[in-house]
Amino acid sequence: MTFHRIPIGFVLAALLVASSALEAEDAPLSGEALQFFERKVRPLLAGSCYKCHGPKKEKGKLRLDRHERILGGGESGPAVVPGKPEESLMIKAVKYQDPELQMPPKQKLSAGQVSILVRWIELGAPWPKGDASATARRAPGLEVTDKDRDWWSFRPVKEVPLPEVKRTAWGESPVDRFILARLESNGVEPSAPARRRELIRRAYFDLIGLPPTYQEVESFVADDSPGAFERVIDKLLEKPQYGERWGRHWLDVVRFAQTNGYERDGEKPYAWRYRDYVIRSFNEDKPYNRFVLEQLAGDELEDAGRDPVIATGFYRLGVWDDEPDDKRMAEYDGLDDMVVAIGASFMGLTLGCARCHDHMYDPIPQKDYYSFLAFLHNVRYYDKPKYDKSSATYASIGNKEWALAVREHGGKPKETKLLIRGNAATPGDLVKPAFPSVFGGGEAKPSAGASGKPSTGLRRTLAEWIAGDENFLTARVMVNRIWQHLFGRGIARTTNDLGRRGLAPTHPLLLDWLARDFIRGGWKIKRLQKLIMLSNAYGMSSRIFEGEALRKDPGNELFWRQNMRRLEAEAIRDSILFVGGGLNSEMGGRGFFPKLGREVLAGGSR
Repeated sequence: MTFHRIPIGFVLAALLVASSALEAEDAPLSGEALQFFERKVRPLLAGSCYKCHGPKKEKGKLRLDRHERILGGGESGPAVVPGKPEESLMIKAVKYQDPELQMPPKQKLSAGQVSILVRWIELGAPWPKGDASATARRAPGLEVTDKDRDWWSFRPVKEVPLPEVKRTAWGESPVDRFILARLESNGVEPSAPARRRELIRRAYFDLIGLPPTYQEVESFVADDSPGAFERVIDKLLEKPQYGERWGRHWLDVVRFAQTNGYERDGEKPYAWRYRDYVIRSFNEDKPYNRFVLEQLAGDELEDAGRDPVIATGFYRLGVWDDEPDDKRMAEYDGLDDMVVAIGASFMGLTLGCARCHDHMYDPIPQKDYYSFLAFLHNVRYYDKPKYDKSSATYASIGNKEWALAVREHGGKPKETKLLIRGNAATPGDLVKPAFPSVFGGGEAKPSAGASGKPSTGLRRTLAEWIAGDENFLTARVMVNRIWQHLFGRGIARTTNDLGRRGLAPTHPLLLDWLARDFIRGGWKIKRLQKLIMLSNAYGMSSRIFEGEALRKDPGNELFWRQNMRRLEAEAIRDSILFVGGGLNSEMGGRGFFPKLGREVLAGGSR
């Protein structure tokens, strides 16, 4: 399987739309923009600007800890013009473009730090709504209360009985019972079933990302025997393209990339092994809890063979600056990338927002962030590719083959200290590995099963907690993702954020029932997909007609019809090639790299 670059025009258009949306005064702040501000921009402003332009000093009558003061500016005018870095005085000052306006005056910001401010302004200079200043936050040492633990996604899943419905014939599936109960209570009728030609195309695109052939469509239309659609689903779940389709969804979640980012954007050798591992795992229907365990601590398992070691490439998929301005800060940036990826991918939480201070919205104290980071602190930082026992980022998988993987400093855990304002140069109190206090907290001990391995065992302890049968948050997150790709949106729309900044589920009882069923069913993804796809809710038409349902619920919050969905660029491209007989179905191996023109290479970094 090969991945191809998206045309630059699509990228520029998307960025333009995102930027314009963020410039709107009342536009909601996206989770990604919020994380970028909290992780990158606020620490930079606090460390480099507040001393002269903060609550204690206002040189030039300018403050940079308040959004309205940044936009209003000081004696020289507005510091920032949202969406226009080239017109912003802040950028001119930090780039030293004017001899009389050079900030900070004692030490020029690095190119990387300047690029953070440029990117922030390009996004429209987003700032958390209601955050009047950097100092106007919760008092240090946030106490997590029982009320905090009662948030819907943090609660244990209880036994959920199937609701009573009037149209028992339509509500035969447990999924349909929950959907129909909400529809009936709101006086809304479910949409008619999709036509059989539409249904088979929907199933093909959802499961393998390719259209059915003419013969397959006609055969299904003519087959009115019981179980005809179930047989279609079973056939698609066994196709190798299934792993490619659903593996791609997962790769998007875990920030998969085959290059390091930054200007040189060098290749990550053997990153493709992780991609192939993900595809194999979906095709083999690997239990999701095992899938999680392997990615977080595959090398610490007793049966740590090829795939479990390859799976730990999860830790190495983020950006890597091979020439950092501050090596200590770069190492913590790498650890932060791991914490953020684990929080968003497996737990649906924005843990990274607590790096510099207590989380602004969720019950995650800053101390909990560093206690979580302590599980990962022994992971060695990125290093240039080399293939021997001393490598920090590559591990042997036998047969003289190597994989991008996690490597630790040894069996003794490194000390972890809370960083004041997230700055590596200002360490604070010592912390121990511990689970977030909103889930009960408690200091964690290294897993005994990892003894004798060149690592601490702490990652396995964390992995076993995240993938445990009692961790309903993990099950909720994955169930919600599966529903998203079968219905066009999650039961909770914000699939990476089930915290207080995210949107609450429209059908919380259905989500809880599916989460418990997912665990009881052995964490099997194909089983869950089949259960959902055999429901009448999945098989409804997406056509929109005037009527009571449209008047009462124009946004389809109740799922009275299927959602219309656009095909992704990859599915469109593959479908065209498939129909024309030109699709290369060969799977596995190093990715495809297009030939670059001379003018591109001439302007690139060496």
